[in-house]
Amino acid sequence: MQLKEVQSFDSEELSIYKSLRESAFGDDNSFIADSPKVVNKLLEGDLEVKSILATSEYYEKFYELLLHKDIPTLYVATKEMMQSIVGHTVHHNVMMHAIRPQHNTLEDLGEHIIMLDEITSTQNIGSIARSAAALGVDSYLLPKQGPHPYARRAIRVSMGYTGKLKIHTYDDIISVIKTLQGFGYRVFAAELSEDATMLCEVKVPQKWVLLMGHEGKGISQEVLEVCDEVVSIEMQEGVKSFNVAVAASIMMYQFKNR
Repeated sequence: MQLKEVQSFDSEELSIYKSLRESAFGDDNSFIADSPKVVNKLLEGDLEVKSILATSEYYEKFYELLLHKDIPTLYVATKEMMQSIVGHTVHHNVMMHAIRPQHNTLEDLGEHIIMLDEITSTQNIGSIARSAAALGVDSYLLPKQGPHPYARRAIRVSMGYTGKLKIHTYDDIISVIKTLQGFGYRVFAAELSEDATMLCEVKVPQKWVLLMGHEGKGISQEVLEVCDEVVSIEMQEGVKSFNVAVAASIMMYQFKNR
């Protein structure tokens, strides 16, 4: 395993670690992940990794993990040097530059899908991804105009489990819902509604899509009308709703265990 020592934080080849912050991606779909738990989890998959920037302590501890990985460049730097490169304090000792995997087609998704409509919080994107992976919901549908699950913060919140999901991003939600229905999925909209089925009473089919709406606005009436069924979580009187990531986790658990 050949390490390349970082001599200067002004190096152009390391600029990617400074420029790709939070939701930024490179022209080649590059992204940056950080922290040992996240990076190591992503390395378990078959991502194309361009480089790793880490301290000597990281390379010593995870030598066996990296030994058989085809990674072009392994940069080694002190933690102080890493902080100079990224321009802020880091509380970990590794960062990774990789390429987002190609998105799955709708035909390639599994029988159980978690779908988002206009979720704006990158943290919620990551939290839902982690719960989906934990509960065995392996397919993740999101709008192209919203935060991406490979955004830096989303990956960090997901603890790297984003890499275990089949991901598809869409342009037109109504068109996608109708296509999925044509494939035999029953589409459930998670929304507070007088005519909603309570979660404890839902009859779960073999193929289903669970659609979660915007954190504040929920799901529009236009979208609700094309869904097959509206479902709500039973709550105590006077409590308006759950956080969308919490609600998604509760519903996915119930749907997977019916």
